Amino acid sequence: MSATTDWSLAPASEIAGAVSAGTVAAREVVAAALDRIARLDPAVNSFTDRLVERATARAASLDAARARGDALGPLAGVPFAVKNLFDVAGLPTRAGSRINRERAAATRDAALIERLEAAGAVLVGTLGMGEYAFDFTGENIHDGNTRNPHARGHMSGGSSGGSGAAVAAGLVPIALASDTNGSIRVPAAFCGCFGLKPTYGRLSRAGSFPFVGSLDHLGPMARSSRDLALAYDAMQGPDPEDPALAPRPAEPAAPDLDRGVADLRIAVAGEYFARGGDPEAFAAVAHVARALGAHRSVAIPEVARARAAAYLITAAEGAALHLDRLRSRAGDFDPAVRDRLIAGAMLPAPFVEQAQRFRRWYRDAVLALFREVDVILAPSTPVRALRAGQTTFVLDGVELPVRPNIGVFTQPISFIGLPVAAVPVWLDGGLPLGVQVIAAPWNEALCLRVARHLEREGAVRAPVATLDETRWSSTIPR
Repeated sequence: MSATTDWSLAPASEIAGAVSAGTVAAREVVAAALDRIARLDPAVNSFTDRLVERATARAASLDAARARGDALGPLAGVPFAVKNLFDVAGLPTRAGSRINRERAAATRDAALIERLEAAGAVLVGTLGMGEYAFDFTGENIHDGNTRNPHARGHMSGGSSGGSGAAVAAGLVPIALASDTNGSIRVPAAFCGCFGLKPTYGRLSRAGSFPFVGSLDHLGPMARSSRDLALAYDAMQGPDPEDPALAPRPAEPAAPDLDRGVADLRIAVAGEYFARGGDPEAFAAVAHVARALGAHRSVAIPEVARARAAAYLITAAEGAALHLDRLRSRAGDFDPAVRDRLIAGAMLPAPFVEQAQRFRRWYRDAVLALFREVDVILAPSTPVRALRAGQTTFVLDGVELPVRPNIGVFTQPISFIGLPVAAVPVWLDGGLPLGVQVIAAPWNEALCLRVARHLEREGAVRAPVATLDETRWSSTIPR
C-alpha cells in the first residue's frame, strides 16, 4: 500500500491485510476514520454516538498484540459501526426511540459486535435508524433524518438508514444493520451499497432490540462484496442466547467468491415483481440479468397475498411488543410509528392466525421453485430514493403512502426468511437502484458469489459519495 493511502476510505480487506502485515498501525486507520466521521457526518447525520475513547483503546490493543507477535484476525483494524438497536456496553440501546434512551446502559456488547471484534474489527460508533425499526425512509423525529450521501435532499432509506449512509459516505467500510421487511435492502438500494440479509436464524440476534421476532434478521452492509463476505464469515456460529431458535445446518466453509456463476441456474422473478414500480427499477434487474446471462423467468405464486400477510404479522407482533409503552408513553412516540402500532394492536386475532397459516403454504411453494433454479433476481425497491419528507408516491397509477409501501418487493422475501444479497446498480447518471439476489435457505454463499461476479464484471458498484465538509454537495457517480 502507498504511504499516501487514505485509510479512512480503504476496503476492509486491504485494511486488515495492511494492519496484519505492519504496513500501517491500527491506531492510524481508526484515527483516520474518526477524523472523517467528525468532519463529514454532520452533512449526512448517520451517527448517533461516536465511541472515540473505546475505539482508540481497541486499536492500541491490536497494535500491542501485533508487536508481541500475536496473530491478528481477518478484520484486523477495520472500523465498523452498528445500527443503534445493537447493545453496546455503556450505552442505552435506543432503537431510534426517545423512550429507550432512558433505559439502563447495556452491560455487554451484542453477540455480533463481540464476534466482529474477536476478528479484529474496531467499533467506532452507533448509527441512526427509524424509530423501533418501523420505517423505510431513514427519517427520525428524535435524532434527525439521515440524509442520502449521494443527494442530501433525498431519503437514505430505512430503517437502517444510518448504516447505509455511513457506508456510502465512506465513514466506515462495514456497518451492521437489521432487516425485518427490507431494512437492509432498502437503504442499500437508496444509498448505493451492498447488503446481506442472511437466512432467518443464521446470525445471532442476541443483544439486539427486537421489532418482529418471527421476521427479524441481522446482517452487514459494505461497499464491496468481498467486505460483505468477510463480515458475514466473522459473525457466523451457533449462539445459545440467540432468541431466533431457528434450526440450522452445520456452518458452511467460507464461500469461494471468485468461482463465477457458470454453473448456476439464475432466473428473474416475473409477474408481481415486474410491475408496480418505476421503469428504472425493472431496468436495473434486466441490467443484472444480462450481466449474468440469465434469460429465464419464474413466477412466484401468491406474492401479493404474501406481502399482505407479512404486513399483518408485522403490525400485530410489533404492537404486542410495544403495548405497555403505547399505554403509558404514547406522546413520546413518533406519531407516524405510534399510529401504525395502535392499528396493529386492534387487528382481529383470526386475521393474524390466517396470515400465519398462509405463511407455511407460501414457504413450501417458493422452496419448490428452488428445485428448478438456484438464484432468483428481483428489484429491491419500486423507485429510486425519494425526496426527503415525501409522504406519498404513485405506484401503478395509484397514490400511496410512502412509509408502508417502499417495501413492496422486499417484504414477500423476508416473510419466509430467504437469504438475499442486495447489489447496487447505477443507470443513466441518476441515483442508484437495487437488485435482490435471492437463494434458498442457508445458501448465502450463492448470493455472495453472484454479487462478486457482478462486481468483477462492472455491472454493480458502490462508489463513495463525494462530500464537502463546508457545504452539502455531491456528485452522482456516472
